[in-house]
This record gives sequence, structure tokens and C-alpha cells, in this order.
Amino acid sequence: MAKNISMTGNFRHNERSRNANIEAVLNSRRRNEYRRQLYGDESQRTLNQRVFHVTEKTNGTGAVKFEWQKTLGNYLASSGTNNNVNLFDRHGELIDEINLPGTCNGLEWDKDGDTLAVVCDRSSVIFLWDANSLKTSQLDSGFKDGLCFVRWSRTGPQLAVGTIKGNLLIYNHQTSRKVPILGKHTKKITCGAWSNKNLLCLGSEDKSITISNQEGDTIKQSPLRAEPYDIQFSEMKVDERSPNGENTVSICCGRKTLFLYNLNDSDNPIELAFQQRYGNVVGYQWYGDGYIMIGFSNGYLVVISTHISEIGQELFQARNHKDNLKAIAISLSLNKAASCGDNTIKIHDLSELKEMYAIVELEDESKGLGKMAWTDDGQLLAVSSAKGGIHVYLTKLPVLGDAYGTRIAHLTSLLEVTVVNHVEQEPPFPIAIEVEPTFVAIGPYHLAVGMNNRAWFYLLGTKGPEKLSDREYLGTIVGMSLNADYVAVAFENQVQLNLIEPENGSTSEDRETRLFPGKDSDGKVLCHCLTPEFLVFGTDTGELYYFFIEDWQFVNEFRHVVGIRKLFPDPSGTRLVFVDDKSDGFVYNPVNDNTLEIPGFSATVEGVLWENWPYDKGVFIAYDDDNIYTYVYSRETIKGPQVTLAGTTKLPYAQKPLLLYNGEVTCQTPSGKTTTLQLSTHNFHEKLQDLSMDDLKEGFRKSLALKKLRESWVLCHFINKKQNWLELAETALEQLELEFAMRVYRQIGEAGMLLSLLNILGTEDRNLLAGNLALIKKDFNLAQELFLASSSPMMALEMRRDLLHWDQALKLAKSLAPDQIPFISKEYAQQLEFTGDHSNALVHFEKGVTKLPECRDHDEACASGIARTSIRCGDIRRGVQMATKMPNRTLKKDCAAILESMKQYSESAALYEKGAFYDKAASVYIKSKNWNKVGELLPQVNSPKIHIQYAKAKEADGRYKEAAKAYENAKDFDNVIRIQLDHLHNPEEAVRIVRETKSTEGAKMVARFFQKLNDFSSAIQFLVMSKCNDEAFQLAQQHGQMEVYAEIIGDDATLEDYQSIALHFDNEKSHFLAGKFFLLCSQYKKALQHFLRCPYTSEDSPAVEMAIETVGQAKDDPLTHQLIDYLMGETDGVPKDAKYLFRLYMALKQHREAARTAIIIAREEQNAGNYRNAHDVLYSMFTELRAQKIKIPAEMATNLMILHSYILVKIHVKRGDHMKGARMLIRVANNISKFPSHIVPILTSTVIECHRSGLKNSSFSYATMLMRPEYRNKIDLKYKRKIEAIVRRPDKTEEDEPTSPCPYCNFDLESTELVCPGCKNNIPYCVVTGCHMVKDNWSVCPQCNFPALYSEFSSLLETDDTCPMCSETVKQGKVYKIDDPSPYLHDRGDE
Repeated sequence: MAKNISMTGNFRHNERSRNANIEAVLNSRRRNEYRRQLYGDESQRTLNQRVFHVTEKTNGTGAVKFEWQKTLGNYLASSGTNNNVNLFDRHGELIDEINLPGTCNGLEWDKDGDTLAVVCDRSSVIFLWDANSLKTSQLDSGFKDGLCFVRWSRTGPQLAVGTIKGNLLIYNHQTSRKVPILGKHTKKITCGAWSNKNLLCLGSEDKSITISNQEGDTIKQSPLRAEPYDIQFSEMKVDERSPNGENTVSICCGRKTLFLYNLNDSDNPIELAFQQRYGNVVGYQWYGDGYIMIGFSNGYLVVISTHISEIGQELFQARNHKDNLKAIAISLSLNKAASCGDNTIKIHDLSELKEMYAIVELEDESKGLGKMAWTDDGQLLAVSSAKGGIHVYLTKLPVLGDAYGTRIAHLTSLLEVTVVNHVEQEPPFPIAIEVEPTFVAIGPYHLAVGMNNRAWFYLLGTKGPEKLSDREYLGTIVGMSLNADYVAVAFENQVQLNLIEPENGSTSEDRETRLFPGKDSDGKVLCHCLTPEFLVFGTDTGELYYFFIEDWQFVNEFRHVVGIRKLFPDPSGTRLVFVDDKSDGFVYNPVNDNTLEIPGFSATVEGVLWENWPYDKGVFIAYDDDNIYTYVYSRETIKGPQVTLAGTTKLPYAQKPLLLYNGEVTCQTPSGKTTTLQLSTHNFHEKLQDLSMDDLKEGFRKSLALKKLRESWVLCHFINKKQNWLELAETALEQLELEFAMRVYRQIGEAGMLLSLLNILGTEDRNLLAGNLALIKKDFNLAQELFLASSSPMMALEMRRDLLHWDQALKLAKSLAPDQIPFISKEYAQQLEFTGDHSNALVHFEKGVTKLPECRDHDEACASGIARTSIRCGDIRRGVQMATKMPNRTLKKDCAAILESMKQYSESAALYEKGAFYDKAASVYIKSKNWNKVGELLPQVNSPKIHIQYAKAKEADGRYKEAAKAYENAKDFDNVIRIQLDHLHNPEEAVRIVRETKSTEGAKMVARFFQKLNDFSSAIQFLVMSKCNDEAFQLAQQHGQMEVYAEIIGDDATLEDYQSIALHFDNEKSHFLAGKFFLLCSQYKKALQHFLRCPYTSEDSPAVEMAIETVGQAKDDPLTHQLIDYLMGETDGVPKDAKYLFRLYMALKQHREAARTAIIIAREEQNAGNYRNAHDVLYSMFTELRAQKIKIPAEMATNLMILHSYILVKIHVKRGDHMKGARMLIRVANNISKFPSHIVPILTSTVIECHRSGLKNSSFSYATMLMRPEYRNKIDLKYKRKIEAIVRRPDKTEEDEPTSPCPYCNFDLESTELVCPGCKNNIPYCVVTGCHMVKDNWSVCPQCNFPALYSEFSSLLETDDTCPMCSETVKQGKVYKIDDPSPYLHDRGDE
């Protein structure tokens, strides 16, 4: 029972070169526009080439039956209502006519197209028309009922004929045997089909089908729901293809459903029903892998699949016609499907059904169309009309075309060839021809077409095409080539060369024609081509011949390993691509017989086209049915001529490339037109600035693959990436374009590469140049080959030596430079020795010995290598003897090291010793336990390790003094101390060593030693020295030695150590020590408390000093106030000395308060007569304030000046300069109130010194002051009378004091005057004289930085090396005269 399934819808060299690129793009656009104007838009093709039209008068008005001749398609048989069968050729000419006694019920061609069978309704005769003889014969069926069905077998000579009563006749046309089968069906046989297995399926009005064998025996039978309409055999789509071939019968039932009857599963047929809106099934046809296309009366076209998983779904659906659809037809050779309806034919491409391939409008057929059929080759499509006419259209032309230069000739109709030049944009001109050709050839001035053995020649003149002649050849023409004068014709494995236009008298007869190959050759010509100068042909034995037409003789012969099948010369004829019997492609250069195999050459290549654009001469393409392969032939590269694959472009279906120009391929289509295909390997850009970065990079990649260096340069500028520049440079180097590569490297700043190329620029030897470039690109093998082939073969040897390729270098040296073999052998041996191949190294070292006096250093190096490698190879005696004899210390060391690694200690040590490597010798002697030799070498050994090893050995032997000495030489003092204490019992020496070396471990050992002797003080000392503070602390605590411990520990302990000591003294009520160590551990409060608890003495109190230091470090206000209260006496009622308050302020860095206190202290000291103390207090405060950049109080500066003047008096008097002493005493006397304890002595000294210095008036003035009642009785008796005499006899004469300029304003003032009347500035005074400073005599004390007159200071230092101000020692050479004292004048610090 059949399954009912309802179907549902499922639906791219310089400035001239760059301009040429731009011009080429523009030309490409113009050519495309030119083609559109010429042919129209290829995307919307219209089949307007109607070959012929059979009118309704020929067949009669009404429905028409017609059938194309099978296979060849040369004849069309048709029959209409006029009861005639008309036979037409493919050009529409009526060939024959068959008159029938009745209406034609069926006509069918046999499988070969030789015989046409016709049956009619009023006759039992079968009419048979022979296509070869054009005669008709009749065959009696033997049935009395009318014949209604006829069908030829698809594989055999059988003809099936059915009658209106269901009878069947099977006729064997080959044997003329007739087999009648009565009652095959009970009613009229309406349809049927043969399978490829020669099974016959028939359908009848009795609603059943039968399947019979070729003898007519029924095999299967099946009933149907409705009357069968169309029966076809095919194969359902399954996962695995059936080996039995066509296994399915499809039947259209009642024009509504499709019945699928599987011969292998006859019990489960499938019946497919369709949507009612589609209307009735008009026709269907199988195609592809189990697909069925179905046409419906309402204009719908549907495609379904018979795969079991896809049944029930529509893969494609379209409404092709508005009102009705009459028929469908499929051409598998074209891969096209057609439907007709209304007055239109629409054609689809089976690979893309959704797009309309072509449309044909039949405007005159208002009544609609009828049947439609294609020839087997798909060239012609016939469609009948309802009126009885037949229209035949050209749907596919033989793809025949040829090109010469940029001119193309191609078949545009069955009897028309069009010549066109898209590049030059010449107007196309069609040429009508006499026959349907099988070949087309074009030359610069001629066109040739022909078929079989005949050719027609046309002149392509300026006035249009002109037929010249036609010519017959000796066999069927299989190929033809033309040049300006000659035509080469290939037929029956021969080539005939003859003139196209023979000129009477101008050409000798033997130059008019010639047949190749000659009679003496056994080869068969398989291919040929004709260039402007040469005829080139290849044979089945691999010979390739060049025949020079001008000299009429062969000029070149090349033999290939196998036969040559195809030839494709470049436009100039200087290069050639040939394809051999193995389907391999080669580029051949006839100049040097060089062949280059083409990489990636497809085995199915149909042809090759060379680029006709002059700027890309090396580009060619090879094409097969699917792809175009772009190749670049480079005539000169580093590796010589080279062919590279640039890329692949998809070739549209059924198109044939004819011309390649600037990356555009002109292809001929089956419709007789040409189209342009842009190769994917080329760039077609006008505005690079508008491209994305990815497009720029892709364009760069394409240009580089095509070796278009200048185009790549422009793209690199837009990309601007160093990697792309480097790729461009490398490609330029490969193409030997040095100057271009240098330009690129200069652009990116690659100075190294630029210099390398400059060094080889201008090299004329091509091999030498290419070798250097290969070396730069690190292709060393190629570089060697090129160097050896060049004029400088030694470059190959130098390269291998530089690369350390010693094997190759030695091989080259044997032939190029035998004298270099020893030197290469030595270098090779050194490398082998380094890598551990000692046996081969020894061999090459031996080969390296020259025994030439001038190569002494070289031979010594080889001898050294022989010695080393001999030892390595086991020949120790030879190696040691050679090393011993040679004076080279390094060799002895190397050989000794090798022997040591081989555990040959005695030989190793002996060599070390002979080489004066005593440390290594001793070390090896130790390994061999030869202590005597070690002892002999020890005085010359510096290695501590060896001394230690020797010491350990002596210690083990009980020889402790020698061991101690060895340990000491090794600087191993810990072991020296250990031996001194434990074995030699010499603690004094141990202590000495510990104190000198500060050894921690040694100190521990000494400490333990003293502990045993109960010398705890010494033990504590050494424990502290060994950093064992905890142990030392405990020992000191146990034995009451804490003060010793505290003294020893000093400032090197930790805070925890200090705290432990402080707590100990706190418990002991030792306040000073407790406070000291609390201070050290930063516990300031406890420290201050302990210091203040110490008893105060009027003398210097260390506790108060420590308290001040504590507060100074603490920076704590409460502690500060606590100490101040203590110092002021508020704590215990005893005010402390003011100096402590001064020191406190200094510690707190409160310098202003310290300054005030210092003035008070100085005043007290001054009042007490301690003038030096007062001076020192003020000086120290002065320097401190100056260091802190704090202004000096005027009172402090003045008091310091007066006190310093007083001190200077003694210095001047001592030096005998009484005048300066008197001047200073006058300054002091003027401030006598500041010296209350010594008023009378000072005034007395003033009177005496002034009188002695001749300052009589000043002496009188101060003598008068002494006569006052309060001072008179206090005058020293030995001066009293003299003073009284001065008063009684006054002498007021006195010289004026010398003047000197003010350093500020140059005003002259008295030398001892310190305030300038002119500028009112306080002038710095000299610490040596007390006078004011002058600019041109300036210096400073290097210790205190106080100014001094340079001349006076230098004079003082000659007798005394102490500064009067700071009392520091000053060396005479340290005082320098200052040329510019401005910094001292404007930065004095005092207010």
C-alpha cells in the first residue's frame, strides 16, 4: 500500500609604472562599460538568438509533437494535425517529409539517433526513417487495433510499441525479430519507459503499471489510484548508492500525485501529493542526486528530494508563470532547467535555482505554448506553440575562440564569428561563415574557421572582413595557429606550415608549404604553436623543435623525458610553457634550454595564457574547468629563473579564458558572449587612502606575490609597518633589485643592511652578486653554489670558514686552496675538541702541522692540541711528554687538568708543579696523600684551602705547632685559637689572636677558658666580644661584675641589654649607672629620675650633665620643666650653676635662650675676672648660632669683641708690638665697666702701654682717671709714682692713628674703629690685630671661619700656630688670601 505524503514549501618601475597601473584600472572600467554597451548586462541575459521557426502551416494548426535526434541533435522531427512528419536540420532546413495515414500518436529516436520510429492511429504500420540514408521504411506490427505508443530502449536495439487495446510489440531492430504480447494491459497503453537495465515499464488507462524484461515477460505489476500520465526510471537518493542502478519507477497519477515505486521494495511504494493551489502536474524530470523538478499548471515550479529524510519537503518553489505552465525541460549538459507558459520561456541554473538565468518572450504566441525539449548537447531548445508552430533557440554555443595579442575572435552564433578588441576598444565586427565550425583561429591580419579537413580564411582589413579562400588538408584539423604570413595546421599527428596568401613569384615554392615532421622522424606531433618568427612543435617522444621561418630551417631542438602535449608561447615567443604526458607543466627558455617545473600545476589544466600588459610580462595563468592559477615567471632571481604560484581564482562554470590583460581575464561563455573576470591575485584600487588597513595589507600581499615592487612601495607607505617594509626589501633582494632594496632599507633606517648592500653594489658577476645576497639571506648552500660558479670561488671557502662549517671548508680547500688545509684543520680540530670529539680532533690537529718556520705559532698550537687530545684518547705518555717538553705554561695547566679529571694524580701534580701552578699541584698531591710533597710546596702556596688541609693532616698526626702555623697561614684563626688553648696551653697567644682578629668563635673559646680559671672579668670581656651578651650578663650578675660588663658592653649592645643592666643598677640603688643605661635604652623618664637623685656637687656634676643629655634626647616638655625646676633650685632649694641651664638650652637647640644665658654666664665670669672663660662661652655660643643661621645678638658680638681685644693685648705685648697693645687697651679701658674686678690693673696697664707707645694724651687721660679717690689707693706702688708724674707734668702730644678704607664704602677711618661714619656699618674685625678688616688683605681662620688680615695672620703663624679666637692649631699653609670677601661682608650673622 502506498504511503501518502503531502508536500510543504521549504524554502579585485618608477613614476611611469605607477601611472600605468592607474591607467590600467581606468582602461579596465572603460572596457567593462564597452562590453555592457556591446552585449548588455550578463546578469540579466535574454535568449534572443532564434535559430529558426517552423510555422503552423508546416505542421497544421493545433498541438504539435516533436523530438530531437538523440546524441547528435542534428535533426528535429515534428508532426501536427496535417498528418505529416517533417524532418529539419539544426539550421531549420526541411530535409524530408513522411506522410501518415492518420494522426501521429508517437515518434521516438533510437539511442544513437540513427532511426526515427513513428506510429499513427489509423494504421498498424510502424514508420522507420533512417538518418544516414534519409529513407523511410515501414514495419507491420501485426496488430489490427491502432498503435498509440512507441519507445526505443535506452541501451539496446529494442523498440516497444503499444496499442489502444493494451497489446504490446517488442521489435529488435538489429535482428528484425518481433515479439507480440497480447493483453499486457486491458486498456490503452498511454505511457512507458525503458531502464538502463533494459526493463520496460508501461502504464495504461486500466490504472496499473507493468514491468517487463526485454522479451516482454512481466516481472512486476502494480495497481494505481488514477490513470498514469508519465513514467520515468531513476534512482532514489539514499545514503549508499545502489549497485543495481536505476531502482525506482516514478509515475504521475491523474496529474495530481507522484507515485514512487521502488523495485527493491515493491510492497512499500510512496505516493507524493502536492498543494492544490499548484494545480495539475504538467510534467516532471529527475536530475542530480535523486532530485525531481515538477511543473504545475498554475505556473509553479517545485523541486523535491527523494532522500528518505527529506521526502515531504520542498527544496525550491517558484511561480514562474502568472497564468499557466505548459512544460518543463532539463539539460544536464548545460546544468539548466527551462519552463514555458503564457508566452514566456524562463531558464534557471540548476546550481542556483533562485536566480533567473534567462527569459525568452514570445510576443506573437498569444494562444500559449506547448511542449519543450532540449538537444542532448544543450545547444538548441525547441518549444511548440498552441497554434502549431515550433520555435528553436540557441542556448549553448560551442565554446570556440582564439586570441592574438589583444584581439579576440569567438563564435557568437552557429554561423557567425565576431572579432573584437576590448583593450583597444575597436568596434566589434561579426563575420558570417558558411559552416558550423569546429575550430577558430586568429592572427594579426587573418581569421580562419573550419571543420573536418577544410578551413576558410578571411582577411581582417580596414574595410572590414573579406573572405580570401578555403583550403582542404590531408586530414581532420585538430588545431591551427596563424601569424602575419603563415598558418600552421595540425592534423593526423602532423603539422603543415603554409602561406595564408600565396604571392605569385615573390615566394619560392619550397617556402610556401612544408609538412612536419620530416620523413626521417618517427615522432608524432602532438602540439604546435606559431610565433611571429618561429614554428614550434612537440612530439610524443619528447622532442621540442624550433623552426625559424625566415631562414626556413630548424634552429633549436630540445628533448624532454616524456611526450609533450601542449605548447603556450609568451607574446614575444622568447619563453614557452609546455605540458607533458604526465600533465606536468614547465617553462622553457630556448636560449639556454633551461626548463623550470611549474609548482602546483593542476593535472587537468586546459590551457595557459600569458599576460599581454607590457608591465607584467612575466605573469601567466593556467586554467582548468574550475580554477585559474596565476603564476609569476621571474627571469632573474638569487636562485636563477623561477616560477612561483601567486594565487588561485575561481573560474565561472563553462567559461573559457581567451585573453589576459593587466589581471583581467576575458572569458567566452556558452551563450556566445565574452565576459571579464578579475583575478583575485591582482589589485584593482584607485584611491588607496579610502581602503581599510586589512585591505591595504591584502593588496600589499598580492603585489608582493606578483613581484610588483613599485606598487608594493606605495602600499607600504600607507601601511607604514616595519614588517611590511622588510618583506618588500627581501623580495627586492630575491629579484636582484639591489638599488630598490637599498631604497627600502634607507626608508626604515636599517643602516647595517644598507652598508652590506653598498659593499656589493656594482658587482658585475651575476653569480657573485647572487651569492652575496644568498649569504645575506642565510641560504648558505645556495651561496656556495653561486660563489663556485662565479669569478671568485674562494668566497665559498671564506664563507664556510667564517660560518665554522669545517667539513665543507675542507672539501672546498682541497680543490681551491690546498695550502689552507692545515689552518682549517687546526680550527676544525679546536671546535671538535670543544664539542668533545677528541679522536677526530687529534686527527685534524695532526693534519694541521706544517713544519714550516714561518708557521711556528700555528704548529705550536697544533702540538698543544695533539698533547691534550692524546691524553683524552688514552695516550697519556705521549701527551705528558709533549706537554713537558713545550715551554707553554698554559698547556701544562690544561693537560694537568685533564689528567686530574682522569684521576691520574701523580702525572697531573707533576705537570702543575712544572708549570709553576703550585696551589693546584699541592691540591692534587693532597688527593694522592703525598704530604711530603705538599710540605715542600707550602711556602709557595697561597690557597687557604690547601693550608687547612695540610693543617688538619698535621693535627691528626699530633704535630700541633705545625698545624697551628698552617692554620694561621690559612687565616683560620679559630682553629689556631683552639689549638693554642686545647693542645699547646698558650692562652696569651690565643688572647692576642682574638684581640687582633676580633674572631667571635675564638672569643667564645677564650671566654670558656677564663671561666674555667674563675677569671670572670676576662670571661665577660670575651663573651661580649663573641656577641654572647645574655651569657655575659648572667655571668656578671652572678659574680658581681655588672659594672665591668656595663663598661665592656659600651655602645654595641641592644636596647634589651641596656634595659637589663639599668634594672640591675636600679635594684642596686646605683642611680647614676641606672640612669645612664635607662638613657641608652631610651627610657628617658626613668633615666632623668635617677640622675636627679644623684647628689649635687658645686664642681662639675656628671649626673646633671647626663640629665641635660636625657632631656635633650627626649624632647619632652614635662621632663624639660622638671629639669629646669631642679636647676633653678625649686626642687631642693639649691640653685645650680647657670652653665647647666646654658647647656640645657643648647641640648634642646633653643639657641636664643642659650644665647641669653651665655651672655649672663659670660658676664658673671667677667665680673669674677675669668675673662678667658667668658670669652670661650661667648665664642662657642657665637659659632653655634652662626651654624644654625640664627642672627647673633649685638650685645653678644660686642662683649666677644671687647673680651677678644683684652686677650689680644697679651699677644701684642708678647710680640713686642706695644702700639697695637695700647690701642686694644684703650678699647678695653673705654669699656672698663665690664671688667669690675680689675679696673685699676687694666687702667694702670693702659697708662703704661700708651706712655710707652707715645700715646701721651691717652696716657694722661687714663692716668687722671686713676687719680680718682676710689682708685688711687689701689694703684700698685711700683707704678704709682710714675702715674702721678704723668698727671703732674702732662704731655698731650699724640700722633694720629693710621687710617684704612672701609670694606663697605671705602671711607678712610681709623684702623681700630669698628663702626664706619660713612655707611654706619659694623665692620668685621681682625682676630689677630683687633683692627677693622680691609678688602685687599682678607683671609679667614680655617678652623673658626673668623676674619683676619692676611698679612698679620701669616706673620703670627710664623711664631705661633694657634688662632687667637678659637685657640685651635692652624698650619701656615692652610691660610689663603681671599680676593673677593663679599660673602663675608653680607653674611656676618650679627644683628
